[in-house]
Amino acid sequence: MPININLDVMMAKRKMSLNELSARVDLTVSNLSILKTGKAKAIRFSTLEAICHALNCQPGDILEFQKDEQPHATIPQTYPKP
Repeated sequence: MPININLDVMMAKRKMSLNELSARVDLTVSNLSILKTGKAKAIRFSTLEAICHALNCQPGDILEFQKDEQPHATIPQTYPKP
């Protein structure tokens, strides 16, 4: 997946455990673990906001775009001329 989740990096920088972050953002440890391991398919903006508030960081500190080597078939490479 071209979106990397750096939640574990930010938690380490802030010396915060998964249990502590879970309590601060009111999410289960299980759901945070899914996000932390990159297995999540989506994240609500309200959840991202709560995590950023708890870790005192920006969304870009947690989410990172990494370009794929092969483009996705559903994304057009060129746009038709009008």
